[in-house]
Amino acid sequence: MTVIPRVCRTSDGLTLEAEFVAARASHPRAGAVLCHPHPQYGGTMRSIVISALFDALPDHAVSCLRFNFRGVENSDGAHAAGVDEVRDVEAALEELAGELHPSVPIVLVGWSFGADMALSVHDSRVAGWVGIAPPLRFSTATDAIGHDPRPKLLVLAQHDEFRAPAEIEAATADWVATKRIVVPGASHFFVGRTDRVVDATVAFLDDLRQH
Repeated sequence: MTVIPRVCRTSDGLTLEAEFVAARASHPRAGAVLCHPHPQYGGTMRSIVISALFDALPDHAVSCLRFNFRGVENSDGAHAAGVDEVRDVEAALEELAGELHPSVPIVLVGWSFGADMALSVHDSRVAGWVGIAPPLRFSTATDAIGHDPRPKLLVLAQHDEFRAPAEIEAATADWVATKRIVVPGASHFFVGRTDRVVDATVAFLDDLRQH
């Protein structure tokens, strides 16, 4: 796998560290922007679930871009408590879109804090969203996506330490075009079960392609 360094530029003038890996296929079937967990709790673009997706999805003909939110490692700026990080996801989307033909659908995939940020970006280029263990606490914009007709997948951990799946299911009960999967035995960190997250994401992309 050839990992290519990239730079994402935000609308408020920051430069973000990023990495791109192309689909292992002559024509990618999708692109994925991967959004990492909370920076103040050690989250980076190399966190376990993001790395598992970044490593696995290219084998399923998906080109991926992962990035560090503002203030993380070599990215400019400082943590903004989820207020400005939506700009970071938008910058990553812009960068990935520049790598792909306009006909290739792009999904926003986030884990934990990154899921809340991904589920806050309302852009016409987004074909769907995957929220992995989203706390639904770091953004007030997620309900707008919840009522968007484009498809969404929520991958929840049975033993999530931060917010129980039943709470997320209740909070999103009125969301449209939303599928929810609970990974048995998983904690918020999906240790030993990242393969389940990958499988669920690939299945979502399979369904997306059929519609």
